[in-house]
Amino acid sequence: MTIALDTKADFSTRACPPNVDPAHWHQSVGYARQACARVFRDGGSPAEAVATFGAKIDGRIDWSRAVEVIAEAMCARPARRVA
Repeated sequence: MTIALDTKADFSTRACPPNVDPAHWHQSVGYARQACARVFRDGGSPAEAVATFGAKIDGRIDWSRAVEVIAEAMCARPARRVA
């Protein structure tokens, strides 16, 4: 028996970025989902969830994109402090 699936879904946006450790990315996505769930539970919007982490988004955003943006913010290297 053979099952053939033909999907038009684009999973490339959910893949781990090339400059991030896959384990770090997976954990960051989990934390981002949890953070978005808390904002959603309290009646917030995806834009509010993203703003909580200091990321900026142009235009409208949905919850799945908010999770990705927050995970990217968590995986970003911290800026160097200069005296």
